[in-house]
Amino acid sequence: MNTTADRLYELLPAIHRIRDAEQGYPLRELLAVIGEQVAAMQENLEQLYDDQFIETCAPWVAPYIGDLIGYRTLHGVAPNVASPRADVANTIRYRRRKGTASMLEQLARDVTGWPARAVEFFQLLGWTQNMNHLRTNAHYAPDLRNWEKLQQRDTAFDTIAHTVDVRRIGMGTGAARHNIPNIGLYLWRVRAFPLTRSPAVIDPVIGGGLRFRFNPLGVDMALYNTPQTEEEITHLAEPRNVPMPLARRWLKAHLDDYYGPGKSLWLELDGTPPQLIARSTIRICDLSDIKDSGGNVIAWAHQPAAGSGLVAIDPVLGRLAFADAPASTPLVSFHCGYTIAIGGGEYERGDPAVPVTPVQTVHGGAALQPALNAVQNGGTVQVTDSRRYVETPSITVNAGKTVVLRAINGTRPLLAASGDIALTLGAEATLILDGWVISGGTLTMAAFADTQPRYLVLRDCTLVPGSLNNADDPGLVVSHPFAKVELERCITAPLHTAPEAEVSLSACIVDASTQNLIAYRGPGADPLAPGAALTMESCTIIGKVHTQQLTLASDCLFVAALTSGGDTWKAPLWTERRQLGCVRFSYVPQGSRTPRRYHCQPEEGDMQTRPHFTSLRYGDPGYCQLRQSTSDKIRRGAHDESEMGVLHDLYQPQRETNLRVRMEEYLRFGLEAGLIYGS
Repeated sequence: MNTTADRLYELLPAIHRIRDAEQGYPLRELLAVIGEQVAAMQENLEQLYDDQFIETCAPWVAPYIGDLIGYRTLHGVAPNVASPRADVANTIRYRRRKGTASMLEQLARDVTGWPARAVEFFQLLGWTQNMNHLRTNAHYAPDLRNWEKLQQRDTAFDTIAHTVDVRRIGMGTGAARHNIPNIGLYLWRVRAFPLTRSPAVIDPVIGGGLRFRFNPLGVDMALYNTPQTEEEITHLAEPRNVPMPLARRWLKAHLDDYYGPGKSLWLELDGTPPQLIARSTIRICDLSDIKDSGGNVIAWAHQPAAGSGLVAIDPVLGRLAFADAPASTPLVSFHCGYTIAIGGGEYERGDPAVPVTPVQTVHGGAALQPALNAVQNGGTVQVTDSRRYVETPSITVNAGKTVVLRAINGTRPLLAASGDIALTLGAEATLILDGWVISGGTLTMAAFADTQPRYLVLRDCTLVPGSLNNADDPGLVVSHPFAKVELERCITAPLHTAPEAEVSLSACIVDASTQNLIAYRGPGADPLAPGAALTMESCTIIGKVHTQQLTLASDCLFVAALTSGGDTWKAPLWTERRQLGCVRFSYVPQGSRTPRRYHCQPEEGDMQTRPHFTSLRYGDPGYCQLRQSTSDKIRRGAHDESEMGVLHDLYQPQRETNLRVRMEEYLRFGLEAGLIYGS
């Protein structure tokens, strides 16, 4: 019996309970049934009371409570508006602060999920002041000795007075801004991704054991700050609150805010434990190349003097120079900029590969080959740090077994190979690569003698594309005709796959470095050989594609073109079996040969619609990011009105719409807001 039935039974007179016991308790069983219904009614009454409050109501009640206060629903693409509960709960709080700059900034961050700053442009206008209301900080002419204000000119943090611009405020860098009714909402889409205790790479030209680069690939790269976020915005955002590239003079003046464990940047010397390089020895310098008359690099500028014990850092180029050779390998911890969490990275992976026992753990840059040899009959090799692993292993998986080579969450190891990495898989074998960055070599799967399938899965991996390697080198070559290849959230160099195989891409970038080189084809020396049957969702392909069958391409961007002056290819996107498959909600270059299309761009006769990118160079913060000048037919052309391409799952158009919907309600009368992207 439940508690309610027990209480009801105890209320009965004793004589009835005695008789009930003599007859085998039929009355108590009846009261048990009645008690269940009473308990259900009591629970329902309690829930009805809870449903009067947004904090405790059932999920289905939240929209009704919102309707009572005039709440307008939003696209649930940002965490704070994924469920209307929090947004409805904040509505009254927002309205009490309606029209204030800090409230608009909080609102912009909540509904978009991006760091934001609100700027009241009327406070930056240069005009004759009223003597009864002097603004002592508003100088019509800037102080040319104040480098910080000059450096922030025309940014979100500009404090210099401007002449009036009578045009209406709009979106984009060149939009009108400075006018009395204008409010600017600056949004930062580029995120700062960490890389922790990665070995610095000696400069290959004039390293000499003194000159290093932060980027584990050995190329220049801008360093970013890690933003200090606020749960409750009580003041307008400052440079430390948003992800921005670190400037030399700014970092020098605020080094204590950015240097040290847990901050944006710190240096250590390898050891047990690693030894932190003291703040007092750090100098911020311009370490640009010094070239001779023939254009050859002979030195870096501002190299610390020998014997001084100083360490120079250039945050713009991502360079590091020692006055004296370090006692051990320098370990660098820093942040780099990118828009979305794909490829190798220390971000939290939602569905990492499940380890297969036994598990072999490798760390500290030790050799991978012994651990890989130990799991040929099934198992996992996992790496627990973000070190460089300099070797060219071969990976063997016996028939019917599964091998996982993965980086644990929060790490980004680099496999720096010096040749092809052979993948030898037995019949029905599976190999899973998870969380790796691989450079200097190609993953190769040979054609095996039998007709049994092999399974290759790459998740959150980067096969460094041709902007840093030879553009003609593929990232993956699969010659086995019965292979099944799956790539999820990967960045990769060109793919060469057997026509009879099957390839599936989800949220990937395949980069041939330029649009007239080959991104996808068959293996071997013949550049006209078609690749495997292809299934793609939310991908960006840079380069020409020749596939046996395009089973499905949905929400994709094909950035391809034939070489002018006579190209041997028939089309930039070339499908052999056009009677099968479908291309939907994708950008397809003019002259492509594809299966049937549905809501694709450009439409017939449209010569203007095409994607424009911030950058198509791997390693840049705006890599594969669409510019605002791109037509809405592409920026909002996916099946769910998001953008086409690899950034589809960011739902950037929906975030913009959310903010515009909210601005209509919370702006003061007579003011007009414009969205301006800080990155």
